[in-house]
Amino acid sequence: MKHILYPAFSLLLAAGMMSCSKQQATVEPDPNEFDGYLFAYFTGNDPEQEQVCYALSGDSLDFHALNGNRPVLDSKKISSTGGVRDPFILRCQGDSTFYMVLTDMTSCKGWDSNRAMVLLKSSDLVNWSSSVINIQERYEGHEDLKRVWAPQVIFDPEASKYLVYWSMQHGDGPDIIYYAYANPEFTDLEGEPQPLFIPENKLSCIDGDIILKDGVFHLFYKTEGHGNGIKNAITRSLTSGEWVEDGEYKQQTTDAVEGSGIFKLIGSDKYILMYDVYMKGRYEFCETTDLVNFKMLDGDVKMDFHPRHGSVIPVTRAEIARLKAAFPEN
Repeated sequence: MKHILYPAFSLLLAAGMMSCSKQQATVEPDPNEFDGYLFAYFTGNDPEQEQVCYALSGDSLDFHALNGNRPVLDSKKISSTGGVRDPFILRCQGDSTFYMVLTDMTSCKGWDSNRAMVLLKSSDLVNWSSSVINIQERYEGHEDLKRVWAPQVIFDPEASKYLVYWSMQHGDGPDIIYYAYANPEFTDLEGEPQPLFIPENKLSCIDGDIILKDGVFHLFYKTEGHGNGIKNAITRSLTSGEWVEDGEYKQQTTDAVEGSGIFKLIGSDKYILMYDVYMKGRYEFCETTDLVNFKMLDGDVKMDFHPRHGSVIPVTRAEIARLKAAFPEN
């Protein structure tokens, strides 16, 4: 399916492609170092399923669960609610440190029941230190906060800091994607949460996922409570508030979807957009080279587990061996 490029979106995208900035080099992994992919995910809405699980793939299409599809972290030890959802994992700049962020939530208590996220840090993808950030307790002025959903993190080259972003709803207002910078230890947030992205229609959006390509940041997000899927907005500066929206939906299905994740293939100009077709029990992968036009790969994807909202990063041969030793496949 070819999508219509709205004029402003097309111009900004073209400008980014013509002037690939030095900033990109700080976030692009060296494809020669990697030998496969790690998928971090959770599996369902029961408390025992609201846990972090791992799977590995050598080709990005055939994934096998580690640890028998059992959790690799104990939600009760790292969260305030006893459950976690929406794991997002990131390899840090220039070293062997990894960050992970999670929604601190058990859905059985209600979709408006959580106020916190979890920040985690690791040097080996196996052992993690963690901190709970309760937005309502940490900051003033959030007395009517209803939910804190799907945090993610990205390196902001302009600030030389890691930017944590997530969606929040206050009272009867829309879900808005906010951000705050993480402290150097990745144990807390610095400053007050600020809006990162508000669509032109001022309606709700959740499940933001940002990737940098050719000097342009692409934000994929779900329209929540209106429309039926995943849209894209772009900017050249994360905190400028200047986003240009592509009005077309990006999922390749008419079914309801959420929890999109985008990742680049090793040694390739191709990207995978994945999302949870949560009403139908499916998880779909789509392929793109321009982050605008997508082709369904669902029939080519194999998993011996059923994921919910998750994320994928490339991993080295040594990291794969370490993960398999810590969490055998069976």
